[in-house]
Amino acid sequence: MISRDVAWGLVQEWTESDRLRIHALAVEAVMRDFAIQYEQEDEIFGITGLLHDADYDRWPNEHPTRIISWLNERGEIEIARAVQAHYPGFNELRDTILAKALVASDEISGFVIACALVRPERTVGLLPKSVNKKLKSPAFAAGVDRNEVAEGFRLITETVGGTADEHLQRIINTIHNHRNELGLLP
Repeated sequence: MISRDVAWGLVQEWTESDRLRIHALAVEAVMRDFAIQYEQEDEIFGITGLLHDADYDRWPNEHPTRIISWLNERGEIEIARAVQAHYPGFNELRDTILAKALVASDEISGFVIACALVRPERTVGLLPKSVNKKLKSPAFAAGVDRNEVAEGFRLITETVGGTADEHLQRIINTIHNHRNELGLLP
């Protein structure tokens, strides 16, 4: 298994954008939290979240093929498969809990951060109701694929139960708990 240090080093090497680095850290935190809550391997889940968009900044037209190749070369087949599954068009690969958790963590983590950034208090007091209201506004954080958000919640609720709002609250809480390193202090 590749180490977290190696994974973070690759993100730093391949990703110049602070925004995308913050996204990687947020998805890592959300994936680790999910793994702990549902008794999965938190290191595998965290590394998957950290690396899922590692090639996007440098090679946007080749995403996610570069990171998938890098992972496969190191024998990280399970992580590579989940990273491939997070990309729209590879829905047939969304058959593991790791892949489903990544789909359910990726777009919504970025969206929660966008919601927090427009509030003076950032994540303090942010509720699923507020996030859901913003999701209904196509102009807000327009780059976030609402269909992928909905699909992620569908996949994860079918797999582990609960409601979309319960999972959203867990994501908000996780991002709030990591607000310092994510640049979300009020």
